Parts: sequence; C-alpha cells; structure tokens
Amino acid sequence: MDIIFEMFSHTFIVRAMIVGVLVSLCAALLGVSLVLKRYAMIGTGLSHVGFAAMTIAGVIGMGEINLALPVVVGAAFLLLRVSENSKIKGDSAVALISTSSLSIGVIVMAMTTGLTLHICNIMFGSIFAMTQQTVQLSVVLSIVVITLFILFYKQLFAVTYDETFARATGTKTWAYKTLLALLTAVTVVLGMQMMGALLIASLTLFPALTAMRICKRFLTVVITAAVVGVSCFFVGMIFSFQFDLPPGASVVAVNLVVFSVFSIIGLLKR
Repeated sequence: MDIIFEMFSHTFIVRAMIVGVLVSLCAALLGVSLVLKRYAMIGTGLSHVGFAAMTIAGVIGMGEINLALPVVVGAAFLLLRVSENSKIKGDSAVALISTSSLSIGVIVMAMTTGLTLHICNIMFGSIFAMTQQTVQLSVVLSIVVITLFILFYKQLFAVTYDETFARATGTKTWAYKTLLALLTAVTVVLGMQMMGALLIASLTLFPALTAMRICKRFLTVVITAAVVGVSCFFVGMIFSFQFDLPPGASVVAVNLVVFSVFSIIGLLKR
C-alpha cells in the first residue's frame, strides 16, 4: 500500500494510470473479437503503420498522435478492404502492410539524425512522458471506444460469432467489421504511447487468450478479459515503479504470468 500511495503522489504517474487503465480496457474488449475472428496480429500490423507515421511526425515536427491517428485508421480500412476483396487474405494482408510500413519508418529513421530517444520511445513506449493535452485526448477517445463497443455489443458479437448467419439475418456485417477496425486502430494509436510499437499487440492478445482458458461464453470471456487486462496493467505499473523497469515490458510480463496461471487452472478443470 505504501508503494501505491507513493506512486499516486506523482501527477505524471496518475495521468499515466488513468490513460493506461482506459486503453487496457479498450484493448481487452476488442481483443476478444479480434482473436475469435483470427485478426489477432492486426494490432502488430497497425502498430508498425503507427511507427512509420510517428517517425515521420518527429521529422516534420508534427504532433505524433495527430498524424498517426488518421494514418492508422486509414491503414485499418485498407487492411480490411484488401483482406475482403482480393486474393491476399488475413495474415498475409497484415504482413504485407506491416512490413511495408516498418521499412518506411526505418528508412526515415536512417536518414535522420538526433531522433534516437524519440525512436526509442516509439518502439518501447513512454507512458510517463505523456503531455496533459495527449492525456486528455486519450481519455476522450478511450471513452468513445468503450461507449461504441457497449452500444453495438450485440452486432459485434453476431459478426464475431457467425458472420454468415448475421449477414443472412440482415445485419450489415461490413459496417460493423469496419467499426471494429476503426476502434482497433484508435486503441492501437493510444496504446503505442504506453507500450510502444513492439508490445502493443500484447494488450489485445493476452487478456482475450487468458480469459478463454477458463471461460466459454462470449460475454463471460469479454468481462474476464476486461478485468484481466486492467488488473495486469495496474500490477505491471507497480512492478515498473518499484523495481525501475520499463512499464510496457512489465505489463507484458504480468500478462504472461497470469496467462500461465489461467492455463493451468483450465487444464485442471478439464
């Protein structure tokens, strides 16, 4: 408890915790649909697009999130369109866009000097360095993502569980898949600030897979994933503060431990 009180005595940590909890919740909620739709690696693909956008933003002196947000949203739509309407499907489409974007970011980085720390923050996250303006924007966008997920929960469930049946019943599956891609893109951009381009996919992947170890119903999985995602972030931040470890890596390490524990419980139940 002393560690927690000491943490919350710092304003920048309070800001980081608020944003982190909200973004972790968004990622966990969306992660269930992404995993079940076999789009689990879309977070990695979009984060590489975000890496290129943020690198370019650093070069031209533009706000990172101001450039990354529209670029990553556009990439999400492009990824969905390519995957649906061409011979390039699923993971191949993600890999195509991911590697292309990463190469652009690396080229820009190689042609620029004096951005070493900036690039490091993009790759591994810098949640403690978030400005007040960035925090406010992140909070607003996170609340929008959570609200839209709750409002269209039934439709997203239908598209996730059985897209063919949902289409047969008159559900506009394309619209809700687009909504899922949009919400994921926004969450990835927000999450990159605290997890970095290399680790952001863990926020959508681990909570969903962890919940699926012991839960079978969609709603139960969603709720459990949300609790796991937020709890792992909170505990990871405590370890990061206490032992002076990178925040993003600490959160992923806690997620890995919890996933292992849930896997063992699942095996014992079976």
